[in-house]
Amino acid sequence: MSSNPPNKHQVSLEEFYSMRENSDRIYEYIDGVVYMSPSPTTMHQRISGRLHVSLFHFLEKTGCEVFHAPFDIVLNNDKADGKKIFVPDLSVICEQQGLTENNYVGAPSLIIVILSPSNQSHDLVTKLNWYMKYGVKEYWIVNPMLHTVQVYSLDDNGDYRLNDIVKNEGTIQSVVLDGFAVDAKELFR
Repeated sequence: MSSNPPNKHQVSLEEFYSMRENSDRIYEYIDGVVYMSPSPTTMHQRISGRLHVSLFHFLEKTGCEVFHAPFDIVLNNDKADGKKIFVPDLSVICEQQGLTENNYVGAPSLIIVILSPSNQSHDLVTKLNWYMKYGVKEYWIVNPMLHTVQVYSLDDNGDYRLNDIVKNEGTIQSVVLDGFAVDAKELFR
């Protein structure tokens, strides 16, 4: 499945769930269009694991939790319509009422994606815009190829603003999770 929506035919939500049941691939759903996520690389898994462990320990005594892929985020708010189901690499959820047995319905406080060569435009443009529209407070884009992390956060107007970009070394700091920081050199080792 390519990430080119104009060439896609519409798929019902039931067809989407059926596709997922019959595959071990990770699929996402945006208003009837299905996107397939690439299999993670070794570097992707290392970065994801390091971030997950750091977030898990940081959040232990808070009301927030971190979830790693595959875990569905069903974006939902009163300002947008349609059905969007994303599977971010990491999601920090502080509003527990949206948790169900199989997914989270709402907008997580923080979403982290780790780019692969084949999904960059989808994560850099499409997801960024949807996450902003649905009110995800903070969005990290980790690029293992360039050793960069971009941190976006919602401003007072509900638009994303680039708070920080770190390349190779330096500290990546969360805006939403006060005190959470990651050393870029350690992240990309």
